Amino acid sequence: MTDDALAQLEALRARVDRLVDAVRRLAEENRSLRLSQEQLASERAALLSKNEQARSRVEAMIQRLKSLEHNA
Repeated sequence: MTDDALAQLEALRARVDRLVDAVRRLAEENRSLRLSQEQLASERAALLSKNEQARSRVEAMIQRLKSLEHNA
């Protein structure tokens, strides 16, 4: 092989190494983002449930107050 061919081959190897590193980094970032998304979805579901429970309690209090108002 000529020096030029060896230099091109080395440059190609370096580029492939950088691409492999980028793929690994992006795969890890993707995994991390998916995990965060799952955690946020779970948190959102819990908050929606708490919100619904609070809404139900407030509606029940309103009904009791209305009932007390009519009985007074």
